[in-house]
Parts: sequence; C-alpha cells; structure tokens
Amino acid sequence: MAEQLHPSSMRVQEALRALGCPSVVRELAESTATSAQAAEAVGASVGQIAKSLVFMADGRPVMVIASGANRVDERKLAALAGGPVKKADAETVREVTGFAIGGVPPVGLKSPLPIFIDRDLLQHDEIWAAAGTPRSLFRIAPAELMRITGGAVADIAKDRCEG
Repeated sequence: MAEQLHPSSMRVQEALRALGCPSVVRELAESTATSAQAAEAVGASVGQIAKSLVFMADGRPVMVIASGANRVDERKLAALAGGPVKKADAETVREVTGFAIGGVPPVGLKSPLPIFIDRDLLQHDEIWAAAGTPRSLFRIAPAELMRITGGAVADIAKDRCEG
C-alpha cells in the first residue's frame, strides 16, 4: 500500500492480518457510510454490503452483521440474544467497538461481542464490510467472515411483503 491508511482503517487491517485473513482495506474518495453508498462505490449490490450494527440485548451489547438490503427484525434478534433488544446509540457504539457509526467493522473491536450474521449474506461469493471509517471497506467471502468473527449465522431479517 503506497499511502498510509487512516489509523482506524489501519487497526482493521492489522486485525485482519492477525486473524490470518488476506483481505485488504481500501480507502475511497467517496463515502461508504451507508449501504447504498458503499455498494455504488465498489460496484456491488446493496445485498453484498455487510453492515455491522450494535444492539443492546437486555443491557448487553451484541453485534449484527446484516445484509445492506435487510432491516434487522428486533423480535428475531431478541429471541437469539435472550432478552429485549434496542439499537445502541452512537456513544455506546463508539464505547463498545472503538469505532463511530458509519464505519464500524466486524473485526478489530475494542471488546469482544456476541455476533450474529445475517444468513442472506451467505448467498454471495463476496461481500464488503466497513473498515473503520465512513470511506473504507474490505472485500471478503462470507465463509471467511464467519471464520474471523466467530459469528453465528441466523435469520435476523425483517420479513418483506411481496406484492
């Protein structure tokens, strides 16, 4: 890498390397803070974007790595996490992950969290995850994401009405 990565992105790159993952963090000129922005920036579908979301489950933080095409069904997550859930506020997200909303990665977290991975991500050969800033991400195979996070694959997406 010719240019030095942002310190948050470097933390993610170092975590990937320590986990034996060959993925490379890419910093882009355009924002990747939302799933739609990230998909456009890398030429992927929104469903290929792995968004890392923090919820409080009965007072304990948990992470959901959801497909950018999906919304998390909090009832399903509550059943998995063993208690009522609500989305964590920005301050809590930064406190438990060490990263700000819009760039929260699935690795390199300040403290380990239980992780649930949206099963819809597994239908893709490759997915893209945030890498510490609202302008950085990395490409990874879903099976590799499962390996490096230790996350449990689950049905956490809200059901969509067809019609």
